[in-house]
Order: sequence, then structure tokens, then C-alpha cells
Amino acid sequence: MEFKEIIQLIQTVSDSNVNNFKMKDGDFKINISKDVHVSDVRKGTVQYGINEGGLPAPQIAVNVPVPRQETMAAATKQPVDGNIVKCPLVGTFYASPSPEDAPYVAVGDTVKKGQVLGIVEAMKLMNDIESEFDGTVVEVLVNNEEVVEYGQPLFVIK
Repeated sequence: MEFKEIIQLIQTVSDSNVNNFKMKDGDFKINISKDVHVSDVRKGTVQYGINEGGLPAPQIAVNVPVPRQETMAAATKQPVDGNIVKCPLVGTFYASPSPEDAPYVAVGDTVKKGQVLGIVEAMKLMNDIESEFDGTVVEVLVNNEEVVEYGQPLFVIK
């Protein structure tokens, strides 16, 4: 399953009244549940089945938290003066390239479209979060090393 298809699946489940969704495609398994505790994401699960050769074959089951529709609506109802940069995936947000480095941006910094604002780590891959707008950083809405969700507002740029 392609990454874009997974993101689309997460969004579809998030927008529906479904509380739990499980899918299996060959060795790939995904379990999406609403109201899952953040600690469950870090744990993950490894399940073992038997492949055709009779040997155990590891199968990864991914637990992905999906916020309830009411929670997302409440988060986006707050009036915001500026453009919102939203998180494109589920993961852990990092404000700087390494713990000893300064954050990529801070409130008051001027940014250009395409400039890196932070990093989201997902499945051991570091994904640059780039500004979609030219302007000034008015607000940073997440803390360093905070778990973030798909579509969550990260920055306000005016």
C-alpha cells in the first residue's frame, strides 16, 4: 500500500463514524482506532504468522491514533489571524535538526515559501515541514518532541 493511500485511508476513517478499522493486504496490516492513547502509537505490535515454508513470518500491525471529528472541529474553530501550516502526517515533531541546535524558526522570524520550519519523524524517517507561505511566524502551535497528528495545525504565518 502506498503512503498516500494510507494517509487517505486515515482521513476517510477520521471523517466517518467508524471507531475502529482493520485491514490486511498480504503481509501488511493496519489498525486505525479513534481515541487511542499516544503511548499505544510508540508501542506498536508485532504479530507472527506462518508463511508457506512453515517458518514464522513477522507481520507488523500499526496502531494509528485518529482524532475524533469533534476534537478536530474544536481545534480549528479558534479564530486565527494568518495562514496555518498543517502537519502532513502522524509522527513526532522536532523544532531543530538536533537537540543541541537552535530551532529552525521562532515567533517573529520572517520565512519564505519552501523554507524548513521543523521536522516530523514518522516510521524512523525524518520529514521536513516546509512553509507554504511567505511571511512572519506569528505562533508556533506545537512543542518540541510532541506527537502530532495528520492535519494538526503547527504554525501560524502572517
